[in-house]
Amino acid sequence: MKEIRNIAIIAHVDHGKTTLIDSLLQQSGTFRENQSVDERVMDSNDLEKERGITILAKCTSIKWHDIRINIIDTPGHADFGGEVERVLSMADGVILLTDAAEGPMPQTKFVLSKALAQGLRPIVVINKVDRPDGRPDEVIDEVFDLFAALDANEEQLDFPILYASGRDGWCAKELDDPRENLEPLLELIVEHVHKPVVDVDAPFSMLITLLEADPYLGRILTGRITSGTAVVNMPVKAINLAGEVVENARLTKLQTFAGVERVPVDKAVAGDIISIAGMVKASVADTIGDTEITKALESTPIDPPTMAITIGVNDSPFAGQEGSKVTSRMIRERLFAESETNVAITVNEAENKDAFEVGGRGELQLGVLIETMRREGFELSVSRPRVLLKEENGQKLEPIEEVVVDVDDEHSGVVVEKISMRKGKMVDMRPSGGGKTRIVFYAPSRGLIGYQGEFLTDTKGTGVMNRLYHSHEPYKGEIAGRRNGTLISTGQGEAVGYAIFNLQERGIMFVKPQDKVYEGMIIGENSRNNDLEVNILKGKQLTNVRASGSDDAIRLTPPKIFSLEEMISYIADDELVEVTPKTLRLRKRLLDPNDRKKAMRAAQKDVG
Repeated sequence: MKEIRNIAIIAHVDHGKTTLIDSLLQQSGTFRENQSVDERVMDSNDLEKERGITILAKCTSIKWHDIRINIIDTPGHADFGGEVERVLSMADGVILLTDAAEGPMPQTKFVLSKALAQGLRPIVVINKVDRPDGRPDEVIDEVFDLFAALDANEEQLDFPILYASGRDGWCAKELDDPRENLEPLLELIVEHVHKPVVDVDAPFSMLITLLEADPYLGRILTGRITSGTAVVNMPVKAINLAGEVVENARLTKLQTFAGVERVPVDKAVAGDIISIAGMVKASVADTIGDTEITKALESTPIDPPTMAITIGVNDSPFAGQEGSKVTSRMIRERLFAESETNVAITVNEAENKDAFEVGGRGELQLGVLIETMRREGFELSVSRPRVLLKEENGQKLEPIEEVVVDVDDEHSGVVVEKISMRKGKMVDMRPSGGGKTRIVFYAPSRGLIGYQGEFLTDTKGTGVMNRLYHSHEPYKGEIAGRRNGTLISTGQGEAVGYAIFNLQERGIMFVKPQDKVYEGMIIGENSRNNDLEVNILKGKQLTNVRASGSDDAIRLTPPKIFSLEEMISYIADDELVEVTPKTLRLRKRLLDPNDRKKAMRAAQKDVG
């Protein structure tokens, strides 16, 4: 049996994790010399490529001196933490990759806390040491402090350190060592990470940690073999955590990882990470094993969702014009299929069966799901996110997040003021060098919904904000929402440049000339705090009288363009986002102005 090492890589978004894996694959001879390979080859999903972030955990494998090293690429964002918690159970060691200038960030902290709790031995790699603003020595001190704060044991605190540039493909034990290749890292993995602790002679068993759908093979289940040997066509059974048999089946296909591809094998041994096909009911956290096993393997509990949105059918006047999947039945099937493969998402059907409450970790995770569905041809209406409250001993609790903000010194005052207005509490503030300040807050999740755009405006685009679930605390009371009202279209047709020109002084416009609009659609933000119904279809009255000054060319300010996540965060409780494959629109939940007035009067009566 060949020796095996299983290692996970942890890093904050944009610290160079996927680029480092690219270099490891290149230098280990995984690709032919003349093979054309995408940059950031592990970010295989379209959305991952566009956004430059890892969304799905993935496995790859390299061979080094007859030793097989399985590498697990983990998402760097806490919103996708459901992936992280499971995949770490397949690893025996962990590489913590940290930017030489930014140091350890909150998302790193989240994944690292999970890894240390599982007893994994860390290797610390300080990446991008060639950055002009790099401060590797200070970053190592920060990493040590972070390990201590996360209750690392003595063995974990005695971590080896490497300095690297993933993009240039080198690492070294000391900063002034020769900078040649990544061999020091591969050698360290083999020395420092122990072999998988497994029982080869016991009956076959493995814990499912990843589930995905393949158009040819059906459901593919990935996990690490805990004991025994898996052989193609052997009879197996799946057991859930309660010890109940989920299904009996045969292993029709066994696959291991070779580089970024899966390769079929006839047999796989304990300690290796494999994918199997041929089972229809077994899911994440189930144990697959020999027909004689009776006890399920332990699985890491997944943190619960902290936020929910309501997804329903698109019932706007333009419904069905762009999408091919528009019925509630299609939406229902897609959402329940997602909740099966993505255990961090929950789906509940509304009483009237025409809408679905989808729970997740944050706006980014929910936004990625909606964007994926949109690209598949779905039309949806999406509500404002709301946080999921808990009740304990008769007390209402809400999720609190740790917010770490890096801003230029001159913007720190406005950020502290804005987050305080959202019931945030400042717990730390210190200069981080280069005219920047790092501030740490504990703030309610619901207060932070929609704050990202305002934060970027206040810091003139230079601020960086990172959020991480911290705990549930007693409800903090009312938090003021969006200050400004909206501009609402009174008719259906195409927006007219002349009308937009005259409405510009009323506020910020979201549409441009010839955009299609309908009654009840939000076309801009009012400069005051009330909603205003406006006619954006009104053209200029043409006469044969000409007067100097009145016929000047109209000058239009470019409209404000929102991303999907910004739209979801921007809307109020009585508004929706209309999502179609080609267009995103903001609208009132009730399109008819008379219906809106009735609803407002009813709400005032209830309050009265």
